[in-house]
Amino acid sequence: MQTVKPVKVAMIGVGAISGIYLQNLTHTFREVELFGVCDLIPERAQKGVDYIKEQQEKGVSVTTPKIYPTMYDAFQDPEVEVVLNLTRPYEHYEVTKQALLHGKHVFSEKPLAVDMEEANELVALAQEKGLLMGGAPDTFMGAGIQTARKLIDSGFIGEVIGANCAMVCHGHETWHPDPEFYYQRGGGPMMDMGPYYVTALVQLLGEAKGVMGMTKRSFEKRIITSEPHWGEEVKVEVDTYLTGNILFSSGAIAQIFTTFDVHYAPAAQARFEVYGTKGTIAVPDPNTFGGPVLLLRPEDSAAATTDPGLMSHKVPSFYQGYQEIPLMFDYHENSRALGLSDLCKALRTGRGFRANAQQQHHVLEILTSFSKSSEKGEYIPLTTRYTRTAPMENNPIHGILES
Repeated sequence: MQTVKPVKVAMIGVGAISGIYLQNLTHTFREVELFGVCDLIPERAQKGVDYIKEQQEKGVSVTTPKIYPTMYDAFQDPEVEVVLNLTRPYEHYEVTKQALLHGKHVFSEKPLAVDMEEANELVALAQEKGLLMGGAPDTFMGAGIQTARKLIDSGFIGEVIGANCAMVCHGHETWHPDPEFYYQRGGGPMMDMGPYYVTALVQLLGEAKGVMGMTKRSFEKRIITSEPHWGEEVKVEVDTYLTGNILFSSGAIAQIFTTFDVHYAPAAQARFEVYGTKGTIAVPDPNTFGGPVLLLRPEDSAAATTDPGLMSHKVPSFYQGYQEIPLMFDYHENSRALGLSDLCKALRTGRGFRANAQQQHHVLEILTSFSKSSEKGEYIPLTTRYTRTAPMENNPIHGILES
């Protein structure tokens, strides 16, 4: 098993999502060294360092990160190789751009940017500088979606006909400590949760050709009921009910629906199915790394003796008759920073990495085309191209990726 010298990473933004990154960079991914942290709110950066010190006291052998007063201090540190951009979506562009201009490779939280103009500039800049750039989501690298991909690629459902996926909830203001940005530029359900679904779709179905969408904004204002901003009012600046179709180069068609406007049972908020000529796969929630992966083939179901709609008026069990498939890959737990670790391995070895800028760029064009289609009332052909990245490989050591 080839291990490499750990890559030194500076974390910019130490907000809500940083907790799982701190945990996994401390306990799981051994080829990444969290070398420093920075946040506009200094207390957050200190809290991140305090977490690392607590783990050190428990016997975990990791370096104590520096605290950078500004992101430019991190960018100017010659020891930093990669910038981990965990800032708010509308801040991704400027942070990533400045990191690239300072010669740093970048892994950012999703999305790559908030519009295609920003994204095009970042992709061109990374190519000009010869720097690696990519980012979240990396959930597609987990055991669940990789197992689904293996089944599809192996022909278990035949030729893919299409897919259907949905993320249905009433927004994040009831639980998130800082939910305002979800309703600002770069926010909304398609830009927030859509990346998980669309990234999984292109990983499973390949390149997309075009998009049609219909979108709207159901509520002009939101009231925060989580702490510490309980009772504050948020103005909604983005569409919060988005539905549309994606046409893939293979001829498959996928439907996607995301909303922050609907009251829905928590256990049913995520739905993802892929349909083939020989069967159907229920893909796990793409905001997770694990399962279950469910497979239905005609031979698994007894022939109906009457109209199924007349057989029962009970609450339906949607996946009755499906077979649960054992997960075939590692990383079924919350493994955020898996994509970062993969980028760092690529930096050391020269191989490709999976959560790359080409994928982020293609996904962003799909995400932003739904509202564009709705506004214009027409089909939007895509300009970006996409080639699926390599499937995962299992390694005997958890936290060390293959060479």
